[in-house]
Amino acid sequence: MGANQMHTKWTDEELAIIEAKAELYTPKQIASILKRHGYFRTTIAIATKLWALGYSTSPFLDNYSSAEIARILRVHSTTVSGWVRRGWLKTSRRSSKRYQVRRWHLKSFFENPPQHLKKRIASIDSEAINYLLGRKA
Repeated sequence: MGANQMHTKWTDEELAIIEAKAELYTPKQIASILKRHGYFRTTIAIATKLWALGYSTSPFLDNYSSAEIARILRVHSTTVSGWVRRGWLKTSRRSSKRYQVRRWHLKSFFENPPQHLKKRIASIDSEAINYLLGRKA
């Protein structure tokens, strides 16, 4: 097998497992969950796949990427990026090209959105907002 092993296609079951665990577990924890199911992936392979799928690979539950926020809120990712670009939704830098949105940034955005976005925000599923803010429904 050798070098080819690095390019083994992800199975539907593996993808289902990592997507189900992405929000709650670190790539290292996901690797051991996969191992219990008979799959062997490196922590880096898992982190890379999570990143490619739009998940944050940070183990903190209060950090989100704009793609995650968009997916949870069921809005287009450019919508969330726009909120960030305009300074309405604050972020923390992870690197020169990547940023993350902290839970408290979301909280202040949802509690006090720009006037012209209030209707749009009100139309978003409140359960999704509660999920992002870590509130119980």
